Amino acid sequence: MRKSARYSTLAAAGLLALSSLTACANDAASTASTGSGKGTKVKIMVGGLDKVIYMPAMLTQRLGYFDAEGLNVELLTEPAGVQAETALVAGQVQGTVGFYDHTLDLQTKGKAVESVVQFSHAPGEVEVVSTKAAGDITSPKDFKGKKLGITSLGSSTDFLTKYLAVKNGVKVSDFSPVAVGAGATFISALQQGSIDGGMTTDPTVATILDKRAGKVLVDMRTPEGSQKALGGPYPSSSLYMQTDWVNSHKDTVQKLVNAFVKTLKWMSTHSAAEIAAKMPADYAQGDKALYTQSIKSTLPMFTDDGVMPENGPETVEKVLKAFNTNIQNADVDLSKTYTTEFVKAAK
Repeated sequence: MRKSARYSTLAAAGLLALSSLTACANDAASTASTGSGKGTKVKIMVGGLDKVIYMPAMLTQRLGYFDAEGLNVELLTEPAGVQAETALVAGQVQGTVGFYDHTLDLQTKGKAVESVVQFSHAPGEVEVVSTKAAGDITSPKDFKGKKLGITSLGSSTDFLTKYLAVKNGVKVSDFSPVAVGAGATFISALQQGSIDGGMTTDPTVATILDKRAGKVLVDMRTPEGSQKALGGPYPSSSLYMQTDWVNSHKDTVQKLVNAFVKTLKWMSTHSAAEIAAKMPADYAQGDKALYTQSIKSTLPMFTDDGVMPENGPETVEKVLKAFNTNIQNADVDLSKTYTTEFVKAAK
C-alpha cells in the first residue's frame, strides 16, 4: 500500500507514542504482577493491558488469584494482539491474552496454538466513525474509498474490519486500513481526519463519545451485537498457549485456568464500579466515572465460566474465510484450536 508523507509522519508519531506507553505499561505490569515472587513463574503477554476486553488479566492479579494458586505471573503488554501473538510464537512468553481467532490463523502457518480458557463470547469491538464523516458513512457499505483505523495490520481489528466490508459488498482492496493503535493515538487520528473511522475498544470508545469525536457505527460489545454483525457468537479474548507447552505443563495450565475462571465468576457478581475500584488507578486516566462506564458497556462480552461458546469457533472460521486466503485454502481443525479440559476441571 502506498503511503503519503502525512501517513508516514502519523505512523512514526503513533509508534513513538505506543512505544512509550508500552514501556510504561510493561514496567508497571512487571512490578505489579509478580506478586509474592514465590511459586511457579509464568510470563503472559497481553495485547493491551489497559484495554477493557483484556481486563481479566490484570484483575486476576489484583484479586490475588494467581498467588492463591501458587503462581508467580508476570504480565507484559503489547499495543496489539498480533504483537502479543508474535511474542508467544517466539517463545518469549508462555501464554498470550488475545483474540482466539489468532489460533486459526496460526494453524494455517503450521503453528499449534490453543485457547485454554475463553473470556468472552463477543468481540467487545466497536466500529466508530468520526463526527465529520458520520454523514458519509452510515453502514459498512460506505467503507469504499475510506481510511479506517485498526490497531495494526494482521490484528483482530484488521480481521473484523475486513469482514464487515466484505459482508457488505466492499472489497478489502477498496478501502485503506491505517495502523493507529488504540487510546490517544487512535483518538488523535480520528480528530485530525487521518482516518474516517475505525475499530477500537473501551476505554477508547468511551473517550471518543465523551469528546464527541465520533459516533458508534457497529457495536459488538454484546452477544446480541455479535450476532447481528457477525452471524453468531464470536469468542474473542482468551488465554491461548502453544499446544506442546500445554501438554507438558498441565498442572501449571490448570492453575492458570482456575485463577481466570474465579475472576470471571467474580466479575459476573460485581458491578462495574466495584470492578473499576480493583483496577490500577491510572487506567482511569483521571476520569473514574468514564472508566467505570467503559467497563459497564463492555461487561456483556464476558463469559462467567471460561467455556468456549457453542458454535463460536465456527463463527470465527466463517468470518476469517470471508477474506483470509490462507484459511480459505486450508482445512482448519477447529478441535485443535481450543480445549475445554481445564475449564471443566476448574475449581
